[in-house]
Order: sequence, then structure tokens, then C-alpha cells
Amino acid sequence: MGGFKFKKIFYEYIVRVFEDTVKAYFRERINRFVISCESNGKTIEAYLPNPGRLWELLLPGRSVYLVRNNTSTGYTAVAVKKDNSIVMLHTHKVNDVAQWLIENNRVPGLEGYRVERREYTHGKSRFDFLLRRHKRSLLLEVKSCTLFHKGIAMFPDAETKRGLRHLEELSEVRKTGKEAGVLFLVSTDEAEYFLPEYHTDIDFSLSLYKNRGGLFIEALSLRWNNDLELDSVVKPLRIPWQILDREMVDSGAYMVVLFIEKDKSVRIGTLGDILFKKGYYVYVGSAEKGLKARMERHKRRRKKVHWHIDYLRNHCEIVTVLPVRSSERLECLMARDIRMIAQGTIKGFGSSDCRCKGHLYYLSELPIRNKKFIDILLDYRIGRLRSRICQR
Repeated sequence: MGGFKFKKIFYEYIVRVFEDTVKAYFRERINRFVISCESNGKTIEAYLPNPGRLWELLLPGRSVYLVRNNTSTGYTAVAVKKDNSIVMLHTHKVNDVAQWLIENNRVPGLEGYRVERREYTHGKSRFDFLLRRHKRSLLLEVKSCTLFHKGIAMFPDAETKRGLRHLEELSEVRKTGKEAGVLFLVSTDEAEYFLPEYHTDIDFSLSLYKNRGGLFIEALSLRWNNDLELDSVVKPLRIPWQILDREMVDSGAYMVVLFIEKDKSVRIGTLGDILFKKGYYVYVGSAEKGLKARMERHKRRRKKVHWHIDYLRNHCEIVTVLPVRSSERLECLMARDIRMIAQGTIKGFGSSDCRCKGHLYYLSELPIRNKKFIDILLDYRIGRLRSRICQR
């Protein structure tokens, strides 16, 4: 099972996944699967076996754990430290951990099951495990959850069409009378709750919610120590499905991150000519309904000019659009918080129907590499849900 090593401490087994790790500091993500780090004054490139966005994890200066290998970079990034938690990045090793947990009866609801086969093909998909307990079998998909904030873990951190397909096919398996399910492994012991990340992937979240009664769904909180050992703390997380009844909607606020390549003057409707400096801009907007359609509209260049951002669209590139789905009105609150970390405000832009100074803000560096910006995003997407959960 992946070359695991075990040791027994106070009658609890501890799993060690990697030997001889190298500690480094994260610098930047070169592409989807390669990162740049610094160790002992030298720059190291490492293979990243995780396609997620990982924005809240891969921030400059964060400690990362590397292992030497035979890839073109010579190293693989296997974990990263976020505050007091060590987060596993190596998605393939997560399946090894899942197998150990299952076969040592550490997964509630799967006691007595054993792994009959890994990478089991069924229909058009390949699932992580085929489990067996006596004459009963269960198809299981394992998901590595790295996104958490203020006691709440969420999955996924990026759209996952593959994950959606897995849910739909597992649902079909369940309709035939066979058992099927999903196990989420969360790399922190600081989480108490788990939810699907409906802001980022509404389709995956709706499918998980719809199938919650038929599929086996479990989320476990794990703790890794500084030697990348999985210790004895394995905690089931509560899933407050009722929160989604009100919050998983096609309305709310959003942020559009824009990039302007060079200084330029642009006429913005009745605001007149405005000089935009080279750099990044964050526009904060909202939609009381049709949030997805509104965000798609902002991405298009050809359209009827209506809002201030429409005038700017043909003069900039859109880096990303970040929705915050909510039944509350959050636009002006989000704008206020972004203004606190920005280097400038475009007066009157996007704020003609409120008392805000403006809803477009200038930042000299890429916002998604700015911890303060990421914290604001996480507070609105995840942190604010905690009070709602506790009220119920």
C-alpha cells in the first residue's frame, strides 16, 4: 500500500507516507503542475501532483514539503503548511491513506469492508475503490479536500466535470440496488463541518445535495504532523445540508479580477475619460437573480453597453470571476473590505445606485496571490456560514 510505514504509539497506529522530505518555501506557481520554491538559498522547481487552484495554500513564503524523484524537476511537492495545519497535496497518496483508514475500520459506516480492487472501471468511469464486506459490495470515490476556513471545509476548490460525472454515475449504480458513495478526506483537524463548495461549482454541489439520501457520503478530518505522519486523530465532520436550502442559489455578489497591460485612458459613460494605470483591478458587483448569466456576460467582449464595466471590458483582460452565492445582499460590504486593501479606488465606478465611493479598485499585484484578498474571499464564501450553522 504505497510503501507505508507504521509504528505503534499508545496502541494507536500512525501512518508515515513519505521519508526524507525536503523543506522549502513557496515562491510561485509556474503552471498547473510545476511550482517554484526556495531552499537553502537555491531555487527549486517541483512537480505538483494536484490540479486544484490551491490559492489559499500556495501563497509566497508558505512552507512546502518536497521529496526527491526522477521527474524532470527532480522534486515533487507533497504537502504545504497553512497556519497550524499541514495539508497533503499529493492526491494519489490520499487514496493510500483512504485504503488504510477503511481496512482499519476508521471510516464510520464502512466498518468491516475491505478493498477488493483499486481503480475499478464501471460504465464510462473509473472509481477509486471496489469494496467488499461478506456478499455486499460498494463502489467508492475518494476526494482530497484542501479548502477550509474557520472550521468549515468545502470541496471542490475549482470546477470538476470529472467529479460531477462520478456523482451521476454513482447515482445510477445506486438505482440498480448496489451500494455507492463518496469519501472526502480533509487535511486539517481544525474543521468541524463539511459542505460542497457551491460558489465555485454549483453543478457538483447540486448533484451531491440531490443524492445525499441515496449515496454513502462521509467527510473525515485528518491531522498530519511535521514528519508527515497521519496521527490517531480521525474525526467525522458534520454536514449541515439545511444551510444549502437557502444559500445554494443563483444570486449573490461577485468579484471580477481584471488586468490592464499598460496605462490608458478610457471613456466610461457619464463618468467621462478615466486614466487607468497598468496593473490589476477588482470590480465588485451583484445579481439578485441570474448570477451565472451575469458573470458570463462580463466575460464577453461583444454586447450592448449598459454598466460601467462594459465600457472597460474591451480594454482589459479578465483574470477570473469569483462568485459569492448568497441570499443576503453582500455587494457593498465586500466592496468596503476590498477598498481597505487596495491602492486606489475609481470614484463613482459601479456605485451609482449606492453610497459607496466606488466598486472598482486598483491593486498593483495579482490579487489571488495576496493573502489579505484571499482571506476576504474565504470570509464571504465560507466564514460567514458559521454563524448560520450555529443558529440552527
